[in-house]
Amino acid sequence: MQDKIEVLKSIKCVIFDMDGVIIDSEYLHKKAYYETFLSLGIEVSEKLYKTITGSSTLNVFQKLVAHFNLEHDPSELVLQKRGYYTGYFEKDPSLKLVDGVEGIIKYFFDKGIALILASSSSMPNINRVFDRFNLNQYFLGKISGADLQQSKPHPEIFEKAAKMANIPKEQCVVIEDSDNGVQAANSAGIFVFGYSNPMSKDQTLKNANSVIAEFSELKKYI
Repeated sequence: MQDKIEVLKSIKCVIFDMDGVIIDSEYLHKKAYYETFLSLGIEVSEKLYKTITGSSTLNVFQKLVAHFNLEHDPSELVLQKRGYYTGYFEKDPSLKLVDGVEGIIKYFFDKGIALILASSSSMPNINRVFDRFNLNQYFLGKISGADLQQSKPHPEIFEKAAKMANIPKEQCVVIEDSDNGVQAANSAGIFVFGYSNPMSKDQTLKNANSVIAEFSELKKYI
């Protein structure tokens, strides 16, 4: 444990996932997905849904179109699902940041650590969150699912995040709440903290380098 703490004291960049890490919006995405599934007349089991959590919306619908042998254009389904999500987002006054995340963001920022947002969400959704909760001032850059050729669990998103920060991967850490995100960080060769969000209980985080239940725990390492 002590060796791990000493290694992480040299960290210069923290890469955040968004949904389930910065904002408790997974339930809104799930509602929007299932409303779309209903309109398509398909039944997506919890087991199947778990395997697509953390992937970009386009990647999700590409997989589902193939899985259910649908004739729909995945890009059109992305727009349909996004419309449902936007409606939920704008009408839900209870939507809030994950407990403790604003404090840890400010803690890292005050220490001069570069912060990068690496999310499978679309940039319009990212900007809605960042504008609503005044987060732009803390982040050096943001990457969305639309910026990628491959979706999580592919490592592309975290490789791009490290390059955006211009910091070696060995001096970066990722914070993720999904198994697909953890796998992407593993494949990128970046240390990953699994955040055990009560809203994401179906995610095991078993391949994370370390698992936290509270963001304040990160102060022991970084």
